[in-house]
Amino acid sequence: MSGLTCCLIAALGLGVLSHSSAQRRAGLGQGTEEYLHWDAKHARSIAQSTRVSGQVGKSLDFRIVHTERSYNFKLRATWLTPEVIRARARLVQLAEHLSDDATRSLVAEADMAGLAIILVEIDPREGSGVIPLDWTALLQPRGAPSEGYSSSKGTIRSSLRDLRALTGGFQRDYAYDAFWMTFPLQTEAGEPVFHPTAEEIELSVRIYSKVGKVRWPMPSSVRALLTH
Repeated sequence: MSGLTCCLIAALGLGVLSHSSAQRRAGLGQGTEEYLHWDAKHARSIAQSTRVSGQVGKSLDFRIVHTERSYNFKLRATWLTPEVIRARARLVQLAEHLSDDATRSLVAEADMAGLAIILVEIDPREGSGVIPLDWTALLQPRGAPSEGYSSSKGTIRSSLRDLRALTGGFQRDYAYDAFWMTFPLQTEAGEPVFHPTAEEIELSVRIYSKVGKVRWPMPSSVRALLTH
């Protein structure tokens, strides 16, 4: 493992969460190495299983077409769970004929615990086509009491794009700007940032005054983390 990677892991300290119930049916426990035997079709299916799409802003805007701001933005988000990480690493292994040990290293440098890592992709429509620097993303529960709990604000971690298990396996769509973001699920005191009985996790992206949301089922391991 490179010195840069070691520094990155030390700086983050924590990492991605485990899988949804649908992904558990793929037959991977976080500590197993079954992923080293997946074929390309199966690995690609798992790697795409947490990708969801949405939109920031309304579909119609009656302002003049020539404007300094895009009237809406395409939104795509991929939750980089341990299964997705392993699937992407496996795709890199198959494409580059890596050894099992080299593939394990790809997983180890990306497989951290305590943060959610989400790849957020944004494509401006019309207008200037510029994404402002002050856009924000929040991870929050859906379908659970909010009193006494809060949302988790995302932090852009540009250095994560250097970890192959977080980026490999797919051709980059350059129509979208890509942002690797981390979201803490516990406070500094170790308290959960949102209610552990939430049924779904929702990502809310705000650009200017426009908001877009996408969601996933609450991963079982996230629930377990929040209740301990």
